[in-house]
Amino acid sequence: MTTELTLLVCAIALAFVQVLVAVAGHTLQVGVPALAGNREGVAAPTGWAGRARRAHLNMIENLLLFAGLVLVAHAAGISSSMTVLGAQLFLWARLAYAIIYVVGIPWLRTAAWAVSVVGLIMIFLQIM
Repeated sequence: MTTELTLLVCAIALAFVQVLVAVAGHTLQVGVPALAGNREGVAAPTGWAGRARRAHLNMIENLLLFAGLVLVAHAAGISSSMTVLGAQLFLWARLAYAIIYVVGIPWLRTAAWAVSVVGLIMIFLQIM
């Protein structure tokens, strides 16, 4: 398995951990019975739990782009120091983004997101 595919699996694991954190936060706020039901009228998570949910949703949106790029590069037989660096930047920036978002540091969160986008662009440029 290529380094890029390994990093894709790590990014998927990160997304899974993020959903667990988001669900744990919401559960602490509204309880298991409310979340186990049909969720009509259940309050949206607030505070760190709301930020954890939004960070997870943002990861899902960006994971789609990352997975697509990594899989296209792999199918095309493209693996270089640039694709590896792009994948590494994406993963580490997304981990930083998740932590920073849950903690609640707005501008630093945006900077981490921007670094992850640079990683995506690096992979994209190697494919084109």
